[in-house]
Amino acid sequence: MSDPAEDTGATSSEQQPVANVRAASHEDEEDADSAYGSPAQTSWSLTSSILKFREDHGRTYNPWSDYILPNDERESDRLDLQHHMFCLTYDGEICLCPAVGDRDKQFNCVLDIGTGTGIWAIDFADAHPESKVIGIDISPIQPSLTPPNLRFYVDDVERPWTFHEIFDFIHCRMMTGGIKDWPQLFERCFENLAPGGWIELADYVFPAKSDDDTLPDDSPLARWCQHGLECGKIMGSPLDSARLYATQLREAGFVNIVETKLKWPQTSWAEDQKHKELGIYACANFVDGLYGLSVESFTRYLGWKPDELQVFLAEVRKDIRNRKVHAYWPVWVVYAQRPRA
Repeated sequence: MSDPAEDTGATSSEQQPVANVRAASHEDEEDADSAYGSPAQTSWSLTSSILKFREDHGRTYNPWSDYILPNDERESDRLDLQHHMFCLTYDGEICLCPAVGDRDKQFNCVLDIGTGTGIWAIDFADAHPESKVIGIDISPIQPSLTPPNLRFYVDDVERPWTFHEIFDFIHCRMMTGGIKDWPQLFERCFENLAPGGWIELADYVFPAKSDDDTLPDDSPLARWCQHGLECGKIMGSPLDSARLYATQLREAGFVNIVETKLKWPQTSWAEDQKHKELGIYACANFVDGLYGLSVESFTRYLGWKPDELQVFLAEVRKDIRNRKVHAYWPVWVVYAQRPRA
């Protein structure tokens, strides 16, 4: 009942994928909701033109990119919640890569691609004060007060790289749908990593699934996922890009590739406490963020009218909140190493 094996060229992970997340009893589900428990540096000066975001559909967006997700405070809150979900998934760590978990490991320079609010970069910089940490994003939404060893830059990672640094670790998380040419990005990462350096990626893999057929193909949530996949194809940025990461990393020259397949329950339907808590956060993350995740892509690429979309999203939210639907989001984590010689 787990995903079929694919030819990714990855080795097996010591942390086994969650093949089946057991659903809690109906009585357990009834009680679940109570558990919801130095100035930034940029590649340009922060002129008024850089800070003047495009406004549309009641949200703000980057003005010089076709990136479809908003960059306002509501989106920042969603990204920070997502970071908390990863920390919970990793049992308090911020990566699965064993090199990062090695407390004796020294990192001279670290890059966080698509840093967003900068929360991962801040955590890494705090944990590794000996490291120079760089976060890059297309929107300057990072905080002004940061650890002294951290710098943020506003730039598009798909443009030619102008870094002077050679990195020991590159981190890239939840960038599916935001990158058009993953093989090119992996080649640049390889070129800019020190011999023996590591890269780690983590992403959703659309669509949402269930192992017990409680998410039928004609349900609102399943149809929303299919529409999302269609938008990704039109944009040239597939929302299931993580399926190819291991293969593409190997083709770029990386070795010691490990792919770990995880599951985030969509609500608190799971029996064990960790997945129940993850499900509560995932539900909040998607219910609160669904409009921002949908409006730009559905109206621009699928031709939906905003009122039509709102009606559809109301049905999708009902599906998301329904604990009788044992849906989960596949989350794949892949890390790999540049050869030492």
